[in-house]
Amino acid sequence: MNTFLKTISQSVQSFARDDEGAQVVEYALIIAVVSIILVVALRGLTGTTFSSFIDRVSTCLTGGACA
Repeated sequence: MNTFLKTISQSVQSFARDDEGAQVVEYALIIAVVSIILVVALRGLTGTTFSSFIDRVSTCLTGGACA
């Protein structure tokens, strides 16, 4: 039984030291910021309101006619 507890303890310590999850969060934040920048830039290029832009994207993604 003592070996079992030692193995679990080592696994928990290894998990606590693992910083791979932090890297995933950092990448997700970078992707979110880039996505926001792209939406703002595309909105400026299209010259339309944001809601109509989203409607056009939604139409294109659902298989409607894209203009």
